[in-house]
Amino acid sequence: HVQLVESGGGSVQVGGSLRLSCSAAGYSDASYWMGWFRQAPGKEREAVAVLGTRSGNRVYADSVKGRFTISQYGARNTLQMNSLKPEDTARYYCAAGRPGNKMAASEYTFWGQGTQVTVS
Repeated sequence: HVQLVESGGGSVQVGGSLRLSCSAAGYSDASYWMGWFRQAPGKEREAVAVLGTRSGNRVYADSVKGRFTISQYGARNTLQMNSLKPEDTARYYCAAGRPGNKMAASEYTFWGQGTQVTVS
């Protein structure tokens, strides 16, 4: 059973930066994909960036390409968010699993509790 704990959220001005971190415990499957999803009030949860822990392949949502970077450091992954916009405001969740569709939230098994990011 994988436990995921996010940290690093907060409030930032437009154009600013934040780094989110996700620490994984009980994680031993190198075939997992790990990533970040976000959900704003009244909206569906959407993929932001995902990474294959074995392949190192990364997939980004079009809305964050060139601004966000996902990285893996052993059992921890980070999401560096630059040039933040008001539309990036959401609760951000770390996820892990063996998805077929890498950008589909429904295909990830393990989830953290989320961390709030507010851009204004």
